[in-house]
Amino acid sequence: MVVATSRVDFVSFPSRIRHPMAINLLAGGAAFIAYASMYAFRKPFTAASFDGMHLAGIDYKVWLVIAQVMGYMLSKVRGITWIAEIQRHRRAHTLAGLIGFSWIALLGFALIPAPWNIPFLFLNGLPLGMVWGVVFGYLEGRRGTELMGACMCASFIVGSGVVKTVGVWLMVRWHVTEFWMPFVTGLLFVPPLYLGTWILEHLPAPDAADIAARSVRMPMDASTRRAFLSRFLAGIAMIVMAYVALTVTRDFRDNFAVEIWSDLGRGGDASVFTETEVPIAIAVLIITALTMVVRDNLKALMLNHVLIFSGFAIAVFSTWLHRHGMIDPLAWVGFSGFGLYLAYVPYNATFFERMLATFRVTANVGFVMYIADSSGYMGSVLVILVKEFGGMHLSWASFYADTLMTLSSIGMVITLVSALYFHEKARRSKVTVAVPAAA
Repeated sequence: MVVATSRVDFVSFPSRIRHPMAINLLAGGAAFIAYASMYAFRKPFTAASFDGMHLAGIDYKVWLVIAQVMGYMLSKVRGITWIAEIQRHRRAHTLAGLIGFSWIALLGFALIPAPWNIPFLFLNGLPLGMVWGVVFGYLEGRRGTELMGACMCASFIVGSGVVKTVGVWLMVRWHVTEFWMPFVTGLLFVPPLYLGTWILEHLPAPDAADIAARSVRMPMDASTRRAFLSRFLAGIAMIVMAYVALTVTRDFRDNFAVEIWSDLGRGGDASVFTETEVPIAIAVLIITALTMVVRDNLKALMLNHVLIFSGFAIAVFSTWLHRHGMIDPLAWVGFSGFGLYLAYVPYNATFFERMLATFRVTANVGFVMYIADSSGYMGSVLVILVKEFGGMHLSWASFYADTLMTLSSIGMVITLVSALYFHEKARRSKVTVAVPAAA
């Protein structure tokens, strides 16, 4: 009887937590674990170089990246409506199905000889674009969403670097081939994925104070989505343009990190991935999480614009310093990565959360986030195609630097205009609400 009671208490433990900070930390930690584990099914193949392998004169690895990003992009497009409509009780089973499908695709990648295994990377990416929306659905609409979301988004930075390190370790220490390494890496991360998902599934729902501080988060049908777009179309267009600039540069840096480091003289060094990414993750997590102390939603939305603008500016300035020989390659990749993630993480953790709360919109973050994300990965595919088929003969590091300077400069301008747009729209909304009350 005592054993049975203990088991029940353990199983119900997350749902019985009531202290807000305890919920924030537990939910943020669980989201970090779950989403970082997803990277073990998406990114480990990028740790391999596939030296000497080509198809139609193009590096075999480039074909793999294009195939996976195409699948990931289509997943984001489908997620615009699918994530907006998903019900809470379906999240855990959906997450298991998405990850399971991608893992089976990695098995096909290992079993089928090259180059016929390239389509399996497309199949691998096809479900993974949905994972962010499923996980973030557990976190949104709470007073501590910023802290939870920042913890989850830290996995963007740490997770990718860690799984690359694990991938290199498997190949070097255990002599796992480049084709089996992605599948084996995924296997190692199944237990933490299960743990993170289990905790998220047993979290208490947002309470009355959460709903009062933010807005109710509900599935969005077609008519609700149309009404939302008609109200915020200009602002969403600017968000999408800035987010495309970020996604293109961040994704290029992530997918071709091995090649960039090789150009910079640090090829074959597995530790370099975590050496740069862990400090970035810690710094961005702290900065983003601190925005939760700003209770006024409009002020917090403007603060998000400041962070995004600052991130673009840091990326541009660090690249300028590197080009003029004022900082070494390690510092450049580190600072440029910090700038990119300082701008990228708010969109994924706090920007849309505060946007919905500012205008008291009954909606969910997933819908607008997937509009931005699908557009971002379309841009990512286009840039890779231009790099390989556009007659450009730049090294990976040089192409990254040129892309970073150009798109980040554009992003700075768009972010300024976006801040003015949302501030003015919020001011007009307050005036509209106040006029009937005065009458």
